[in-house]
Order: sequence, then C-alpha cells, then structure tokens
Amino acid sequence: MNASNIIAVAALSILTAAGAQAQGFDPVQPLQAVGSRAQLDAEGAAAARRGNVYGDVVPLPLTTQPSRLDRASVHAEAVAAAHAPNQNLDRRAFANSEVPPQLRGSLTGR
Repeated sequence: MNASNIIAVAALSILTAAGAQAQGFDPVQPLQAVGSRAQLDAEGAAAARRGNVYGDVVPLPLTTQPSRLDRASVHAEAVAAAHAPNQNLDRRAFANSEVPPQLRGSLTGR
C-alpha cells in the first residue's frame, strides 16, 4: 500500500512538471516607447486631467456647512470631551460588547 502511494505521487509530479513545461513562459519583454519624451509627457498630463475614468463615484465639489455653535462653545465641548474619564472606552473591549453602567456617562458613537 505504501509503495503504491509513492508511485502515484511520483506519477502526478511528473505529469505536473510536464504540464508546466508545455505551457511555456515568455520572459518579460523590454519596454519600447513609441513616441518622444515630450509627447509621452503631454499624454500623461492629459490623462491626469481626465481623472479616474474607471471610478464608480462621481466626484462632487467640496462644500462647507456653517456651524450653529460659536467658537467658545465648541472649544468648551472639546475640552469637556478630552477630560472625560471614559473617552477611550470601546464597547468591543467588554463582555458582550456592553459597557458597564458605572462607566457609561458620555460614551458616544462607539
């Protein structure tokens, strides 16, 4: 039984090697430019201006939305969040992804 397994494996490896050689492999061909450097540079610049033609999202212009809060209240809110004792808590760090009640307080969005 052991000898038949060895013979089968040897036969498969020979067939695999023969198949790999039958496919053949052409080495990488050297690059042959068909235009001048200036011509290729102009084509590259034109392609860069076209953007990603294969993208599936149409780019929208960036817009800003004015804040309803004044600068002082935003600063005070940021300072309060930075000093919160549970600012670095992550639900995934606790059993069943539940933060214990004594640590809940101002945990936002995590």
